[in-house]
Amino acid sequence: MDPVGVSTTDPATDPVVDLVVAVHTAERPVARAVASALDCQVPVRVTVVAHHVEPARIEANLAGVAVPDGSSVRVLALSDGTRSPAGPFNHGLDAATAPFVGVMGSDDRLAPGALDSWVALQRRTGASVVIARLAHAVAGGGAGRPVPTPPARPGRSTGLDGVRDRLSYRSAPLGLLERATLDRLGLRFTPGLEVGEDVEVVTRLWFSGAPVAFDRRGPAYLVEDDAGDRITYVSRPVDAELAFVERIVDAPWFLAYSGAQRSAAAVKFLRIHVFGLLGNRDEAFWDDDERRSLARVARGLLDVAPGCERVLSRADRAVLDAVLDPAVPVADLLARGRARRRHGRPATLLPRDVRQAFAREAPLRLMAASVLV
Repeated sequence: MDPVGVSTTDPATDPVVDLVVAVHTAERPVARAVASALDCQVPVRVTVVAHHVEPARIEANLAGVAVPDGSSVRVLALSDGTRSPAGPFNHGLDAATAPFVGVMGSDDRLAPGALDSWVALQRRTGASVVIARLAHAVAGGGAGRPVPTPPARPGRSTGLDGVRDRLSYRSAPLGLLERATLDRLGLRFTPGLEVGEDVEVVTRLWFSGAPVAFDRRGPAYLVEDDAGDRITYVSRPVDAELAFVERIVDAPWFLAYSGAQRSAAAVKFLRIHVFGLLGNRDEAFWDDDERRSLARVARGLLDVAPGCERVLSRADRAVLDAVLDPAVPVADLLARGRARRRHGRPATLLPRDVRQAFAREAPLRLMAASVLV
């Protein structure tokens, strides 16, 4: 095993996986991320893209990382004038030559053997996409509370379907991706977006017909919560925060999907992205312009997926009613947003139309599938 030095690429390496790590400041724990990715048997080339940061500083951070024989690490520079993570991820993907690629954040880690597990599942199944198991990292390096996405059919690990396995709830392409499939579909992260830049990629993957497998029991992709400057955590205006949703629902490829596919994606966008904004913005944020923007996004989702709201819980429908009507007082809107998070009450479990109680996207089946992940 050799340490990472100034020259971090071994041109003789023939990797099975090109893993791209985007890093935006020299203070990020990128050495931890890279070391975790190298803790595997499969030959991997880790490409660290230094985004608006001097590559020499990143190389210095990586100096103590031991690189196994057959694997390699390289640092690429990118200054594209934006804060969007799309640029560095796309830069790394464009430089990839291995048959499979993956991406990870510089704050996160892979559990030991994660890449080996993904590659083994791909070889057994022939999948074009292997979805990683997610868990929150805990002190000491282990895996803690699981992240229950996607809430796929219980026990299902191969032949996943975008609608039946609720794949839209996995918003990031974490795991193993066949490079030829990305190139065939013309998929890259959406340039310029600071948030949601990865959602178009996965939405198109989940409904592309490409074979998808889920590594339900393998070593996890570990989400770290110890970086306070993650771009994801910044509060932005609604127009910026949900630009990716409007871009997707206006896209010809999305409008060409079946009604079931559009509804599956739209319900997730409402629950996670539209309603999610109510939980991390105070009353002062919600002026008339922001309320109108939120209503516009919600109406756009209902327009492209008519009737998708019928599977929402009564609590969520109350939120939707207030979102669509900017005349509802902000305090009432936020109170409804808090009420929808009081899980286990009848209002959070049952739709207004009880005939929808056992629909695939209704709360009872969705929650049961999440628990079984």
